[in-house]
Amino acid sequence: MKRTIALISLLGIAACSASTPKLPYPAYVATDSLSDVFLAELPGVRAKRFDFNAKLRTGSYRIDLPVAWTGSSGASPGLSIEIFVLAGRLTLGDDLVLDAGGYAFLPSGSLGFNLQTYDGARILYAVNQTHPDSMIRTPLILDSRLIDWEPTDVDGVSRKVLRSDPGSGALTWLTRIAPGAELNWERSLASRESYLVQGSLDYAECFEGAVVSDAYLPGGYVFRPADIAHGGPATVVRETAIWYSREQSAIGTSTLDDCR
Repeated sequence: MKRTIALISLLGIAACSASTPKLPYPAYVATDSLSDVFLAELPGVRAKRFDFNAKLRTGSYRIDLPVAWTGSSGASPGLSIEIFVLAGRLTLGDDLVLDAGGYAFLPSGSLGFNLQTYDGARILYAVNQTHPDSMIRTPLILDSRLIDWEPTDVDGVSRKVLRSDPGSGALTWLTRIAPGAELNWERSLASRESYLVQGSLDYAECFEGAVVSDAYLPGGYVFRPADIAHGGPATVVRETAIWYSREQSAIGTSTLDDCR
């Protein structure tokens, strides 16, 4: 999906030293450093914008909902909404309660849900174009805390799948990386955005054969285009890290022996 990345000119993305290249995509973004933006569809909130495409009306945000806030998810034709609760409590409709770790996918055409908070909440909020091959056409609402972590091929790395559409290949998931995990260089064939929910680590990107790494704390964000290798032995986990990640077309991933 073609995207207009509104942040590139604003973020001044830093590499780990003057000898490594600056990355031409938003990486190592500290969300708290971004300016607030206005969201007409969610009035009265504080929103930090990661990704935005005015033509497609899509975008992704971190949003702080104030105490006693009420609003609506809307029901825009051709657009779906994803919500992941980082902190606090969000109520959808009359009685669907999402605490921290709660996830909701509201597909195009579903009736708009009333949204409300009593004590406030912090959420990740994304508006997506609907893929014509999508097969999940009804709302998907779940508590990620009730899903078991699934081991991967890498010791110390596990994941939870929140949404996997067998038609479009769209995928939303959580990845947990423990200290001491030895990561492979991984390359995705689709663009991916990730947000560090908890933990701290030095995470590496491989760009044009050079390793670029920086320290992440909770709230760190990255939008990585397809075919960019990342991870690798240069990544050092200091405190168990949990990433929330999204791909709109999960074409597949491959591993590399080194940064190239």
